[in-house]
Amino acid sequence: MESTIAQRLEDLIRLQTIDSQIDELTQIRGDLPEEVRDLEDEIEGYETRIGKFTAEADGFQQEIDTQRQNIKEAEKLIKKYEEQQMNVRNSREFEAISKEIEAQQLDIQIFDKKIKEAQIRIDRKKEDIEALRHTLSERKKDLVTKKEELQHIVEESKEDEAKLVAERTEAAGHIEERLLFSYNRLRSNSRNGLAVAAVKRSACGGCFNQVPPQRQAEIRERKKIIVCEHCGRILASVESGELEAAQAKAAK
Repeated sequence: MESTIAQRLEDLIRLQTIDSQIDELTQIRGDLPEEVRDLEDEIEGYETRIGKFTAEADGFQQEIDTQRQNIKEAEKLIKKYEEQQMNVRNSREFEAISKEIEAQQLDIQIFDKKIKEAQIRIDRKKEDIEALRHTLSERKKDLVTKKEELQHIVEESKEDEAKLVAERTEAAGHIEERLLFSYNRLRSNSRNGLAVAAVKRSACGGCFNQVPPQRQAEIRERKKIIVCEHCGRILASVESGELEAAQAKAAK
């Protein structure tokens, strides 16, 4: 039974060692992956805004086309009314037609005003679109640069990472499913990626809280899997000399 527990701990230590090496390779990339994702999101946002502004400008143009058509219709009516004025029978009919002409002329002024307002909005949207396109172009250049930097780093460590991933798969295969699940959960909840830690200077190597001498003795014996009572990490070993120093201190 002791050898079984000891072997489990050795397997966990090996897996943690491999994962830590993979973490180191990942850390070399720094914030580049996140910067690339942020730039991609930013570019998508600019493209969406450009599409929205373009649609709004098209809507204003449709408004202009509609008002121009309204002007043509009004001009036709004015021409029709002017022809009718030539054949009126009395002044009352003349005045009535004159009012209709004035109404159409007033409508034309309103239509013309709406056209000018829509054109101003179009010009503003075009300015906004042009500014966005300039920014978008710059961000795309930044993205290309960041991706090239990231690709260069990835290529440099590609072989080492592939080798470590293969070793991890093999190492994980030696660990029972339940224990592996707990290990992976601990890693995902840990900032430094440590699920398995050693006792260093009488403290947990993961959270740095003190580990009592008796607890250290149990870890050294490897008769059962011991976890840190503070952070829950698996305590797989005690650095050479640590246990003896802790026991001597406790005996005083």
